[in-house]
Amino acid sequence: MAVVEVSELRKVYGGRAVVDGVSFAIEEGEIFGILGPNGAGKTTTVECIAGLRRPDGGTVRVAGLDPQRDGNEVRRRLGVQLQEAKLQGKLKVWEALDLHASFHADPADPAELLDLLGLTDQRNTRFEKLSGGQKQRLSIALALIGKPDVAVLDELTTGLDPKARRDTWALIEQVRDTGVTILLVTHFMEEAQRLCDRLAIIDQGRVVALDSPAGLVSQVADEQRLRFVPSVPLDDTLLTDLEEVTSVTRDGRHVVVSGRGEVVQAVVSVLARERIVAGELRVEQQTLDDAFVSLTGRPLDPNEDTEEVAR
Repeated sequence: MAVVEVSELRKVYGGRAVVDGVSFAIEEGEIFGILGPNGAGKTTTVECIAGLRRPDGGTVRVAGLDPQRDGNEVRRRLGVQLQEAKLQGKLKVWEALDLHASFHADPADPAELLDLLGLTDQRNTRFEKLSGGQKQRLSIALALIGKPDVAVLDELTTGLDPKARRDTWALIEQVRDTGVTILLVTHFMEEAQRLCDRLAIIDQGRVVALDSPAGLVSQVADEQRLRFVPSVPLDDTLLTDLEEVTSVTRDGRHVVVSGRGEVVQAVVSVLARERIVAGELRVEQQTLDDAFVSLTGRPLDPNEDTEEVAR
């Protein structure tokens, strides 16, 4: 059963459609991801779902409710952690939870949330003294304090080191296991592949693909990629002239060949004919990165500024 339904959503700023006909549905109990580059319209879409922005077209429903007309009830059902959400630095962890609990008629037990998210030892710590990972754990706790049906997590792991990021991923999976549906906005490919049951790739305000991570990868799975170090200088045209080869690029000393069909056999045959030894030869699996490039025409830069376009 769909708990969130978005149909032909449109939002315009300064005469430009930042969100341009976005449609998707989120099923109960899944982790649904929105993946895309900076300025793609991800955060604007989420803000329309949460009722923080009024759409200029299309419809949004949360458990059948309109976020604009039924705002109070939608806010009861949604727990939202926004990309730029911050707390007053002197506020202690327990104070932040108690404050947010007071906004709800039937809040979750703050002590249980602290235990679930590994923050019990930090309950008396001021927000400004928390590490980046601890701040994100607190953000999740605040999103869950109202016992929502759906938790919206926007760029949750931006700025975290690799260990803190993976610890946060494990927490998100724990939250889903408690029965909460997760809407995860991200621009980290590994995060999307690890966590999401399904993904909507948004680019320039539009959904360009919607499927499971494996389903998206399968769309480019007919292409194979070889990586090797040639024993002598290699003229790329020896390979680009092959019918099976779609591209030849360089990565330092490595030659990277992409192609279809019997590309492995074709490349190996040419190298043998030219008496070139392929050192460190490796045939690589297609990834979500490859699917993204194939669908959008460019790679996704995980180090770019995540702030959405100016409103």
